[in-house]
Amino acid sequence: MSPRRVPAFRSPALRSPALRTVVSASALALSLVVLSGCSQLTGMINAVQGEPVSAVPAPAPSQSPSMAFNSQFTYDGSVSLSSEVAQDLELRLDVWAQDPKRTQEWTPGADKTFGLAVNVHDKRVDEKAVLSQKRRVFISSISITSQTAQTSGQVQNPFQFSADPRTLVPSDTIRSDRGLLLNSFQGGLYVPETVVHGLPADTYGMTLEFAMTVWVEGNANDDASFTQQTVYQYLPVAIFSDEQAADAAPAPAPSATP
Repeated sequence: MSPRRVPAFRSPALRSPALRTVVSASALALSLVVLSGCSQLTGMINAVQGEPVSAVPAPAPSQSPSMAFNSQFTYDGSVSLSSEVAQDLELRLDVWAQDPKRTQEWTPGADKTFGLAVNVHDKRVDEKAVLSQKRRVFISSISITSQTAQTSGQVQNPFQFSADPRTLVPSDTIRSDRGLLLNSFQGGLYVPETVVHGLPADTYGMTLEFAMTVWVEGNANDDASFTQQTVYQYLPVAIFSDEQAADAAPAPAPSATP
């Protein structure tokens, strides 16, 4: 269950799917998808081995003169990214700015805290259907890496995160040898705070890569039908200089006259 998201610039939220899969030599299909002026490559999952497919999107030029790195997350303060892990079976990654909630205050030197949640939705059945009627999805690992965009042209990877999802949630959540169950009323995987510390001083953007290893049930209530795959999602985040953050700060409220 995700906390209420607070828009940083404007709503609405944009769902920007970006999925990557590492292909086997036997089969590969890539399609070019153009979304809101942002070119992204979407990989299709190898149905034979369930192996991941891989493609790295490039952020489009910013549509805002005050933001050099185009980021829907920065515009809205939150974003929902979805991947289809099987027909009518959607894996959803929600990410929101936690502290500062105003993304214009995300500067290289400041700590930048975000929250995330991972859930799954089986569109073949009603959301309130019992678990035995749904195709189960377990998540066994999640990792996040970063890639900076800097005015110097350098590229660095200052932020790294990796965990077994079962260690991030209360012990009473549903789990197995395949990992943490996502399609449950307990809300799947919920991580309220993850901190990105200092970045190089000339950073104006950062792309976070999420890699999630999941076990997907092919047929509801069929333990023998699980296959494993790795889902990738990319999240561009704009970074502002201290001067830009100060210029964007809200004006102080006028003091009351006696």
